[in-house]
Amino acid sequence: MNTLLKYSIGIDVAKDKLDACLISLDNGLTIKLQSRHKFANSPAGFKEITAWIKKFCKEEIPVEILMEATGVYHEKLAIYLTDQKKKVFVVLPNKSQKYLQSLGLKSKNDRIDAKGLAIMCAHGQFNEWKPIVKYFYELRLLTRHYQSIQETRTGFINQLHALKHSGYSSKELIKQLEKTIALFDKQLKVIKKLIEKHLLSDDNVRRKVSQICKIKGLDTLSVATVLAETNGFELIKNIRQLVSYAGYDVIENQSGNHAGRTKISKKGNSRIRRILHMPALITVKYKEPALLNLYERIFDRTKLKMKGYVAVQRKILELIYTLWKKDKTYDPHFKQVVPSKDSTTLDKQLNLNQQLSL
Repeated sequence: MNTLLKYSIGIDVAKDKLDACLISLDNGLTIKLQSRHKFANSPAGFKEITAWIKKFCKEEIPVEILMEATGVYHEKLAIYLTDQKKKVFVVLPNKSQKYLQSLGLKSKNDRIDAKGLAIMCAHGQFNEWKPIVKYFYELRLLTRHYQSIQETRTGFINQLHALKHSGYSSKELIKQLEKTIALFDKQLKVIKKLIEKHLLSDDNVRRKVSQICKIKGLDTLSVATVLAETNGFELIKNIRQLVSYAGYDVIENQSGNHAGRTKISKKGNSRIRRILHMPALITVKYKEPALLNLYERIFDRTKLKMKGYVAVQRKILELIYTLWKKDKTYDPHFKQVVPSKDSTTLDKQLNLNQQLSL
């Protein structure tokens, strides 16, 4: 007689509705459909989901819930279910899409996606989702807003440059663009002050950020962005995981006699890579010992400046993580700040005889 192992629920999240599918898995790895239902993506709908789970699931059998990270629409539901002591998993849409394709599902709709997520939950192993700490959530809102305004400002600067160098230009339009850019400059200053104020509101965070910013070329905005995007490194267990999360992990393309290009994956948080680009340039310019030595060593071997700067970006990220976790002040003369057991040597990780692209 087969024994029931667990219940798996897949939820396809949209702005206004939730498509849920409940299946069971026994020790013979047999999947059985238990129920399907649609709910509103609202507090009332969340209560209906818990009642639905209670109706179709035996209390002694564990229940696991899987959903996609659909913008911000999944967050309230995930927080609610976590508060209800449910085991919640959240996956990226591209991962679930690849899994559904592997099942041979040719059609796509919310109902099919929900069942596919339920099957994925039953057969897979995932890290349990934890809500971001409110402090770092608010910090993330500020840093992302800063980036958004900065990118918009850059677009207007490019437009102004093109207008000034075009065959025919408009003085009035130039004035309008210059005023708009000046307004964005003021907004960036205001938001940066709000970020600094938020960092100062927590004594522990303020002290640690101050210790990390002893690295020449690294300012509070860069550190704040890294902390905001990693939830204060709450779920980061080691440097290797952090490097992968930021997309700095190295991927190879080799099979038989074919030797393709080795490069960083960029399958991670692009905001971290973006914010560390300028600090990498500045730390090398100001000759921060450990980082300058790394840059020069890689450049001497490859003659590729960008390859060296990418390595410096990754090193800065590792330093921020290590100093934060150990609550230490940066010492430029300490040769091995990052424990070797948590991170392989950069020279080995970066295949220095091949191209590394950003």
